[in-house]
Amino acid sequence: MTKSTKTPPEGSPRRASYQDVLDAPEHLVAEIVDGVLHTHPRPTLLHSYAHTSLAAGLRHLFGRGGGNGAGGWLILFEPELHLGEDILVPDIAGWRLERMPAPPDTAYATVAPDWVCEILSPSTRALDQGAKRDSYAREGIAHLWLVDPEAQMLEVFELREDHWTLLETATGEAEVSPPPFSAAPFKLGDLWWPATPESSEPSSVHEPAASAHSPAAG
Repeated sequence: MTKSTKTPPEGSPRRASYQDVLDAPEHLVAEIVDGVLHTHPRPTLLHSYAHTSLAAGLRHLFGRGGGNGAGGWLILFEPELHLGEDILVPDIAGWRLERMPAPPDTAYATVAPDWVCEILSPSTRALDQGAKRDSYAREGIAHLWLVDPEAQMLEVFELREDHWTLLETATGEAEVSPPPFSAAPFKLGDLWWPATPESSEPSSVHEPAASAHSPAAG
């Protein structure tokens, strides 16, 4: 599989700009983190299935008029975010409606989300778990989910004193209600590519000690 690539060209001190994002090939997703342009291909269908299922499920439960009275969120699929000098494209992002009641007149948002989710894949895993996660912390985004379709796992993080704290790890078919979407539980198994009963993975939910920090929190 094609791996994520980064610029600027070797030996050049130039920091990437929005023009570099606009000039990237249309079949690649382009982001700028810490002045470096990262491009990566569209994900596998395993990734896309989890991505689509989670975005649709959360929008149904927590979007305007969401079920169980749990609405009040704007849930967007792959929004482009301009946060400081960084240009980021999370797989899914959510804003409380009062923080962005009207759509911007641009193709990107400059208001940091309240929650972001990255669906991990081989081409983006290192960036999502490293520099990109650090950027989300710098911008004060309160909640981060990392979803691993291959391992069938969800990791739930909360920003505390500028560091990511791991609140919960869930796997398999477990029913979960992780923050900030605790008002309406959903089945984690709905995110995974349908499997035969013989190949189904056991379920578990693990909540670490409140003081535990993610290894890469810095």
